[in-house]
Amino acid sequence: MKKLIALFAVTTLASTSAIAGVALSGGASVTYDDNGSSASSTSYDADIAATGTAGGTTVSLGWDVDGGSTQGGGISQTACSIVTAVGPLTVTADCYNEDNSDPVNDTAYTGMPNGDDDGGVIVDSTDDRSVTVSMDAPVGDATIGLDNSGNITVSGTFSGVTISHTVKAGADTTTGSAAIAGMDISVTNDAGATTWSVGTTVAGTAVTLGSDKSLSAVMGLSGNEVTVTHVAERAAATATANAGSGASTATINNTNATDQRNAYTTLSVSRDLTSGAALAATWNSLDDSLTLKASVAF
Repeated sequence: MKKLIALFAVTTLASTSAIAGVALSGGASVTYDDNGSSASSTSYDADIAATGTAGGTTVSLGWDVDGGSTQGGGISQTACSIVTAVGPLTVTADCYNEDNSDPVNDTAYTGMPNGDDDGGVIVDSTDDRSVTVSMDAPVGDATIGLDNSGNITVSGTFSGVTISHTVKAGADTTTGSAAIAGMDISVTNDAGATTWSVGTTVAGTAVTLGSDKSLSAVMGLSGNEVTVTHVAERAAATATANAGSGASTATINNTNATDQRNAYTTLSVSRDLTSGAALAATWNSLDDSLTLKASVAF
């Protein structure tokens, strides 16, 4: 009997140790959308994520558990990655190939004005799985990073200004951000194309303006959070590609094609309930729809 008790104690300790290295989180929601002049609909969403750690290695997994007919029996994977360190090197393996194609596109959807939807990906033509190896080395106030693609990144914060510059063939990227006179300013130049955003708070309202003419305002009102967002029109984009190298000379798509998106404005009012759930009502000018959503996260 004493041997059985001792064995049970050891087993319990081992199980507790294993569970202690795993963190679970998730959320669920139900949404009613009157869809403007179209038929109303109700949708459901439930997700769970697990993060496991063993020393300096982290494994992240995610699942969609809606139980819908398109979820392959009720559960589908949404994420899988492994991050570990080998000396000064960080190795990241993204094991999940996401399908971010949008089944609703201009040629098949007429529910929105002019037949335009949200500008989503028409066809997913990229493989998102990858293995990257990077190294960060501190040099003075800056950090120099090198990855297995040959990209070199120099980043650091100088006199309150955070700057990052990535050197890569034909497509250097530079980002800068700073808080100046009560404004949060961010500027990005990607292969010669510059975008920026400016955020500030006016009379308790957080306002953000983007270079693409987008605008958002977030404020508190009678215990509710009110968010007004204007999203600018976006033109359709074709997929970009480059030729493979080495043993493979096949064309590799770097980005997916997206369809055109009209400009629209949303007004959202949300409130946290004492039950732990949250309620949100959102009006969208694109199709004059009202969406009601109840959600909980854990």
